[in-house]
Amino acid sequence: MLQLSLSWLGLGPLAASPWLLLLLLGASWLLARFLAWTYTIYDTSLRLRCFPQPPMRNWFWGHLGMVTPTEQGMKDVTQLLATYPQGFMTWQGPIHPLVILCHPDMIRSSEEGLLYEQGLASTYGDVCGWWVGPWYAVVRIFHPTYIKPVLFAPAAIAPKDMVFYSSLKPWLGDGLLLSAGDKWSHHRRLLTPAFHFNILKPYMKIFNDSANIMHAKWKRLVSEGSTRLDMFEHISLMTLDSLQKCVFSFDSNCQERPSEYIAAILELSALVTKRHHQLLLYIDFLYYLTPDGQRFRRACRLVHDFTDAVIRERRRTLPDQGVEDFLKAKAKTKTLDFIDVLLLTKDEDGKELSDEDIRAEADTFMFEGHDTTASGLSWVLYNLARHPEYQERCRQEVQQLLGDREPQEIEWDDLAQLPFLTMCIKESLRLHPPVTVISRCCTQDITLPDGRVIPKGVTCLISIFGTHHNPSVWPDPEVYNPFRFEPEKIQERSPLAFIPFSAGPRNCIGQTFAMSEMKVVLALTLLRFRVLCDEAEPRRKPELILRAEGGLWLRVEPLSAGPQ
Repeated sequence: MLQLSLSWLGLGPLAASPWLLLLLLGASWLLARFLAWTYTIYDTSLRLRCFPQPPMRNWFWGHLGMVTPTEQGMKDVTQLLATYPQGFMTWQGPIHPLVILCHPDMIRSSEEGLLYEQGLASTYGDVCGWWVGPWYAVVRIFHPTYIKPVLFAPAAIAPKDMVFYSSLKPWLGDGLLLSAGDKWSHHRRLLTPAFHFNILKPYMKIFNDSANIMHAKWKRLVSEGSTRLDMFEHISLMTLDSLQKCVFSFDSNCQERPSEYIAAILELSALVTKRHHQLLLYIDFLYYLTPDGQRFRRACRLVHDFTDAVIRERRRTLPDQGVEDFLKAKAKTKTLDFIDVLLLTKDEDGKELSDEDIRAEADTFMFEGHDTTASGLSWVLYNLARHPEYQERCRQEVQQLLGDREPQEIEWDDLAQLPFLTMCIKESLRLHPPVTVISRCCTQDITLPDGRVIPKGVTCLISIFGTHHNPSVWPDPEVYNPFRFEPEKIQERSPLAFIPFSAGPRNCIGQTFAMSEMKVVLALTLLRFRVLCDEAEPRRKPELILRAEGGLWLRVEPLSAGPQ
């Protein structure tokens, strides 16, 4: 029997079994880990003292819950922007810091949350800290100078923070949005040709056709007495209609009749948004026990089955025809869809993408491409409804461009001939960015231009909304003024002052696609309709994308016959 000496405690020898020794060893290991973890938190908190912090709710909750998911929350954000125009540090509790280049959880999904975010940028200038509960801290940044070191850091040093994005993984897989490291670099390189203007040009016909279907529906609804329309509802269906044609060459006619596939995508987006507000359900095991988790699985299965079926069919067609005959057949339709491009893509070693990779990229494009564009279009129509003088100037620009052309469609070369309409879109993307915040997790220390250091392990929140509403970057940031985007004024600003599509190596690969679709749809909408404000002022609601509580309702008046 082993003897355990306790003479240092004034006790005699004690018989110790191997189990007791193992227990003591385990307890010692846990204690050492706890002390090391505590020291790491303490050291991080000391290093983050260089970042200003808004007053906390209390020592335990930190800043958690200070900004409610309401219109008032967005007003509070505005006040913080006035105090911290560069950024700040926040605590997600007493021991976990987060560097905020503007943060999503404290600033909740509401108008009040966004206004609070604006206040942070105004108050703290560049950077500030933020505590979420007693142990999780964030650094929020909302100034171009301080955003640059984070956004332009190599992907391995500042990868996306998967706490926020992990709920999308079962749906989107390892597509460009969620992949990291070498796989992301490899796929980004392979997918870039898919967004070359030679591929995008034929999509113009699809954009025009989808807009025509939506406008014909609007005219029918107006003739039936429904002049008040929810822009998000109609434009989301229109963008999904376009994407299904561009990605799969599939016409579901989803704007006119229900589509299981489209309904599943809309349901998945809603379920992911709902899950983000339920912290316990971040645990997959618990989530999939709930009715929402089971609905999520069913919708994922439906979406994946649809994409897999298209890929299998194309795989069968390609060997039968051969690449050259396949391309000739596609040339007759003048459209090479996204699946075609992915199937034909090979890297420098001649290796193709797997079916799983193709599905992930197609599903990612469908997810990212419909909501963001729908948000951008809905808010620009709202802003032009509030400013009829700008709306009329855009309309005249489109009328002058098209003249007596038949059919009245926007072509690729027309996009560069709509400068004022483009300025109006960009100013709306500044005022109402579809994506309000992006997050990065620092795997190494990141040094800011003024010498302050964001420590390894801290989460950075880059507030696109905060940067776009920062009064030290944008004078009178709450005023809708398209002339901010005159060429000479753009040259006076940092390129990172305007980042609706992010920036750096992980910027949005589909931004040219999105801007092209927005220009086509907005031009045709203003050509055919006058858009007027509804009586109720919309309340902004930042979710996966920037929405409006209860929908974004506007009134439309037909101006001409247009599509029937």
